[in-house]
Amino acid sequence: MNTPRTVVGPIKAVIFDMDGLLLDTEGIYSEVTQIVVERYGRTYDWSIKQHIIGRGAQDLAEYIVKALDLPITGQEFLKAREPLMAGYFSKALAMPGAEALVRHLKAHNIPIAVGTSSTSSGFGHKTTLHREWFALFDTIVTADDPEVGAAKPAPDIFLTAARRLGVAPQDCLVFEDSPFGVTAAKAASMTAIAVPDAAMPDSKYHHADLIIRQLPEFDLAAYGLPPLR
Repeated sequence: MNTPRTVVGPIKAVIFDMDGLLLDTEGIYSEVTQIVVERYGRTYDWSIKQHIIGRGAQDLAEYIVKALDLPITGQEFLKAREPLMAGYFSKALAMPGAEALVRHLKAHNIPIAVGTSSTSSGFGHKTTLHREWFALFDTIVTADDPEVGAAKPAPDIFLTAARRLGVAPQDCLVFEDSPFGVTAAKAASMTAIAVPDAAMPDSKYHHADLIIRQLPEFDLAAYGLPPLR
């Protein structure tokens, strides 16, 4: 869906997913996952990855273990992955236009939050090179936050973010790169803007309010937000 919704009132807060949306981590995830699964003679490729983008860690791990018939549990997969994450994820770069958009919204006093399926530990690793602009967010909600009952596609992460921002869910806009994230945003009664991986078919985002290719394409003014220029 490439036509914006009819805006009843201006958006009052913006919530961002992190992996593949603010930070270019999806390729790193693939590399780290392949290192783990090749120990068991398996290969991790797009046929599996397309089904796990945006899932919480435990859900993701259990899917990979089952799909590849690994002789370990999901918890053991996560334990094997953990020591690799610090070194690899600490080098993650920002996605095009992400930092500029965050700084712009902050400068115009728009409440902003991160709502991520990453754990607090993973968040720390991934934002190593980006501490300064991630400090601009009014709140960060991770999958292991004590106020979050369930990870995406449940709406908990986004609802927690809205509550902390003091903004009604229907007045929030969410940027997401995964179908699970879009599902979570819509379940929270929020406007969902999909920014998919180039390899993902648009048909997986039929429930999004709008699909764009990169953050700089987004028309802020169409949603009652201050334009970048």
